[in-house]
Amino acid sequence: MINRDPNLLNVFDLRRVYHLPPHFEKVLVKKHISEKQLSDWIYENLHGRFYIGDVDVRENEDNKKSITRYTVVAFEEASEASYFSLFVDKIQ
Repeated sequence: MINRDPNLLNVFDLRRVYHLPPHFEKVLVKKHISEKQLSDWIYENLHGRFYIGDVDVRENEDNKKSITRYTVVAFEEASEASYFSLFVDKIQ
């Protein structure tokens, strides 16, 4: 309520979703940033619905041992995914 306009998704605790809908725009974050830091930044700087979770990505199909864990941050609005992508390196 910084701008005196309450976000109804926040009021009804509907902003963060705990399953990844197929229409959400995904951003893979390789840098280790805690889930709390990510969600705090999103709550302060964005307005739409979002998802945060972990996923294992196989870097090289030939090498079965080469698996990297990423954090997936997904947004309902593509513009918010773009904005997040620009600032994810500055989140600490």
